[in-house]
This record gives sequence, C-alpha cells and structure tokens, in this order.
Amino acid sequence: MAETTELKVYQFESASSAETIQVGRELTKLLEPPKFLILKGNLGTGKTTLVKGIAQALDAADPDEVTSPTFTLIHEYEGSRNDKPVLLYHLDLYRLEGERQLETLGLDDISSPDSIVLVEWGDKFKSVLKRSNGEIHIEAAGGDTRKITVTLK
Repeated sequence: MAETTELKVYQFESASSAETIQVGRELTKLLEPPKFLILKGNLGTGKTTLVKGIAQALDAADPDEVTSPTFTLIHEYEGSRNDKPVLLYHLDLYRLEGERQLETLGLDDISSPDSIVLVEWGDKFKSVLKRSNGEIHIEAAGGDTRKITVTLK
C-alpha cells in the first residue's frame, strides 16, 4: 500500500515590498509550529521581505530588524503564536557548498516543537529537502509584482 501525503497549496500576489510583508503576516496563520519550510525564489524576489512580515506577526521582530542571513547563515527570533512561545529561524544556505558545511548549523537542534524554520536555498541539499514539510516559492511576475505559492504537507 502506497502512502500519500496530502498537499495544501495557497497562492498570494504582491505588488510591492509592503504587500509582501503583509502576505508574510497573513501566512503566519498557516504556520503552526513545528514547521520546516524551504524558501524558493531567485535573488531579489523578496524572500527576506516575506520573513519580515512573518517575524512581525509573531511579535518576534520589527520588519526593519529582519535582515538577510547571507553571511551569518542563520538568524533567530523569539516570538509567540496564540500565547505560546515560538522560535523563528531564518537560514540562508546560498554560500554553503556541501553537506559537511551544513552539519555545523545544528539543524537537529533548531528543529523543535516550538520552532518555525525558514530556509533560503535549502533545495541545494538533499538532507534539508528531506526534513522539509513544505515550501514557499516567490516568483517575479513583472515589475514589482510577485506570485507567492505556499505548499504545505
């Protein structure tokens, strides 16, 4: 007997950075911890901008405080959802080249029952894809317009 995983797909559209932040705030309603999601999209499509809205909705950080973890690899924010503590982790694996480098990040430690883990460029690594329970794909659709597709397992 084959096991099937039902996927839930949600689509949003954004015409500006402010709207992308708003979509992030709305997405938080779908992100019941624990979640481990891959953030997909070309450079400059708004992955970090979306995280700004998620962090704000969790009362974990103001949008101005959320920056890309390109050089630090990981940012951690403490917030709450439904009066329960939530740890929001934002990772950027763009600069990593192999699984060995990935091991030093401690993915097992950050994947906890009260965490939401958002990983940019996680699709580069099989081990990250295996632990993922969904993805957020941001696609440029001309000008400042973005199509944002959320797929949750």
